[in-house]
Amino acid sequence: MQYLKSLNVQVFIGIILGVIFGIALPQIALEQKLIGDMFVALLKMLVVPLVFASIYTALTGLGSAEKLKEIGAKTIGLYLITTALAVLLAIIVMNIFPIGEPMSAKGLEYAKATEIKPFSFHDMIISFIPSNVFNSLANGYMMQIIMFAIFLALASFKLEQRHQDILFELFTAINEAMFHIAKWVINLTPIGIFSLISYIIAKQGIDVIFSLWKYVLVVLVVIIIHAVATLPILLAFFAKINPYKYLNAVKESPIMAFSTASSAATLPVSLKVVQEKGGVDKQTAGFVLPLGATVSMDGTAAYLTVAVLYIANLAGLPMTFGDQLVLGFTVVALSVGVAALPSASLVMMVVILNQVGLPVEYLAIIVAVDRILDMARTSLNVTSDLVVTKIVDTLAKKSKIKD
Repeated sequence: MQYLKSLNVQVFIGIILGVIFGIALPQIALEQKLIGDMFVALLKMLVVPLVFASIYTALTGLGSAEKLKEIGAKTIGLYLITTALAVLLAIIVMNIFPIGEPMSAKGLEYAKATEIKPFSFHDMIISFIPSNVFNSLANGYMMQIIMFAIFLALASFKLEQRHQDILFELFTAINEAMFHIAKWVINLTPIGIFSLISYIIAKQGIDVIFSLWKYVLVVLVVIIIHAVATLPILLAFFAKINPYKYLNAVKESPIMAFSTASSAATLPVSLKVVQEKGGVDKQTAGFVLPLGATVSMDGTAAYLTVAVLYIANLAGLPMTFGDQLVLGFTVVALSVGVAALPSASLVMMVVILNQVGLPVEYLAIIVAVDRILDMARTSLNVTSDLVVTKIVDTLAKKSKIKD
């Protein structure tokens, strides 16, 4: 019975029992949602102070703006590569298996469609800049928090050494304190996952998944291939390590992402496991992972691509391969703006459907299974973050050896 003490085993048991409980006792499963909500809220409680402190200490620990440029360029470049490969894979799979018979969307409604502002590149860029940093911290606007942390870190390089030391010690202490709280919350994972899974099964039901099984299957196939083939190949090529050994060591994080459907809520767990089990340097993890939780959206990008092509087929307006490539570039660009919160991609779906001229009403067809697929694509998002973090860390260590 020693294996039952393993948190991973407890989490797996929690998932299985959650599915059974949601099917057998749906009414009770719906009522106990408070437990899962409390668990997610505790994780989110850590995100803002942890992200800010991690980013600041990671950047100031680099020692200079030049090193920041180097690691920043590698990180953004790798995140764009993994996202682009995920989109390309989705396009290839949808061309091999062109699911979606033309049908009418008459009578279908999607209330949020009329509330979405048209996409604006200007607004997206401005949204990255915190006009009021306290408002950004209070509302958890991740990209704005990261931008301010970067500016503060760069400014601290210009301060006297004693002032640099004071700021560094302060945020290091905050970072360590958040890690201790994270350990306490992570111990509640099996209970939290049991609650979340049972509620989702009770709320959505199994039947709705069966009615859209082809669509669900294609999305899951793309996600699985990217997770078990594309990302490991990149990891093996750049880091020269056994990718599956590393991914097995840090599997706790994708499991957490699957249950919470939130990259932001999973961030405390990711920071912990990559350092303790993945052998990643604290400074690298502190910069790459918080950035990844905001801009790395492999799963979301793959999902959006499949969903838009599926809707195009349903609407009887199949896209040419050229149109699909344009869609791919659009998805890669817009996925950066997807908030790291559950179902935020539905907002981006409306934006993209409007961009390519497809009827938004068809969203009502696939929204029923969105929560289930949200869990899977978030798990892939986090897996990509873990892979990029290991690659950047390995390259940084090799660079130090050469120096």
